[in-house]
Parts: sequence; structure tokens; C-alpha cells
Amino acid sequence: MDQENVSATLTIAAPAERVFAVLAEPNAHSSIDGTGWVQKAVDRAPLTEVGQVFRMGMYHANHPDGDYQVANKVQVLDPPRAIGWLTGEEKEDGHLEFGGWIWRYDLVPLGPSETEVTLTYDWSAVPQFIREYLQFPPFGPEHLPTSLHHLSELVSGR
Repeated sequence: MDQENVSATLTIAAPAERVFAVLAEPNAHSSIDGTGWVQKAVDRAPLTEVGQVFRMGMYHANHPDGDYQVANKVQVLDPPRAIGWLTGEEKEDGHLEFGGWIWRYDLVPLGPSETEVTLTYDWSAVPQFIREYLQFPPFGPEHLPTSLHHLSELVSGR
């Protein structure tokens, strides 16, 4: 595969500020997830600055431990237009190590009550040694659109 990112776009019937506020809440991420892997926020503070780290409890049947935890580092924070983070892990010594893939949401206001949201998963910075044991993207083509629909339902209170 030559392409090293995938994305999906959905128009959400809500102002960009409200959509962004939901994305900046780690507690909301398990409800947004389209795979069922994201379980719960370990760090619950809202995302407010580049460099902020937040951890999420995860579950994946093919993971050696089943239940595991990821550490995410905010790379993009431009309220209410963009938010994104690298995903990695915290080593036993407390050192954070990131795999090179980033999740990013870009929001374009279409008026006072509509926002075009594009979700992008980019693995272009993943080193070869990780690509040897992980497939990219690690989810099917339905994941990003499903996540955006979950976001829309959460933002609208459905």
C-alpha cells in the first residue's frame, strides 16, 4: 500500500466549539471509538495543550495481555479547528515511547450549527521495525466513518 493515511469526513449538526469540546474530553473517547478497543480514560483532564499526555485503557483480543494501556501525546491543539495525538506506550521505567501514528480531527465550521469533521489516521512516521509486526491501518475501512457517526451522536445527545 503506497498510501500511509486514511480519512473520513462527516458533517455534524453542531457548532465546531461543541464538537471540539467533546473531542478534548478523554472520557468521551470510548464512546467515539468505532472498534470497541478503547475502554476508559485513565487520565480524565480535558486536553488543553500541545505536549499533554493522556492515557487510555484498551482491550484487544490479539494483544498479548488483552487489556492494556496506551499513552497519547497531544501534537495538534487549535481550538476549535484541529486536535490530534500520537499513540504509544509507557515503559516500565516511566519512559514514553510512541509508534509514529497519529489520530487527527480537523473541524471546518459550515455555519453556526454545522461542522464538517475529518478524521485522519496517519502512519507515515511508523518505523520499519514496527511495520514488521503490526499491520497498518490496524482496523477495517468502516472504523473511521463509524467513529464519526458516534461522535455526531454524542455531540447531539442521542
